[in-house]
Amino acid sequence: MSQPTGQNLTQLGSAVENPDSPDDAVLEKIANPEPDVLYLVRFTCPEFTALCPVTGQPDFAHLVIDYVPERWLVESKSLKLYLGSFRNHGSFHEACTVGIARRLVESLSPKWLRIGGYWYPRGGIPIDVFYQTGPAPEGLWLPDQGVQPYRGRG
Repeated sequence: MSQPTGQNLTQLGSAVENPDSPDDAVLEKIANPEPDVLYLVRFTCPEFTALCPVTGQPDFAHLVIDYVPERWLVESKSLKLYLGSFRNHGSFHEACTVGIARRLVESLSPKWLRIGGYWYPRGGIPIDVFYQTGPAPEGLWLPDQGVQPYRGRG
């Protein structure tokens, strides 16, 4: 999709509006400069928002995306725009969380990926959604995602 130097990137360094929907969002990638090294890339999105597909009310989550790249890295501005495209998109927590993971896997073909979707309460019940592509690669340093279970104010 892009050259190692970042050529052919259409969003980085340009003024770009948030896409209207996740389907309209373009995830761009760059070549992994260390394809023979086993390492983890983490993106944390503590202010993720989507809409309830039934009520249209906003839902809020803290997302943590961990992946082990192979040939490609996701370009971070395009990821930010992709995640921002959910703000006006109606989808259940499970569909958002798993759908984001599947889209990244489809775009990047990583060695491994996991996502934790730590959703804030809806109707008094927090819903946490977790997905991973399989066991973590042997020898990978895999830190805890660091998000505590929801406790309210207590």
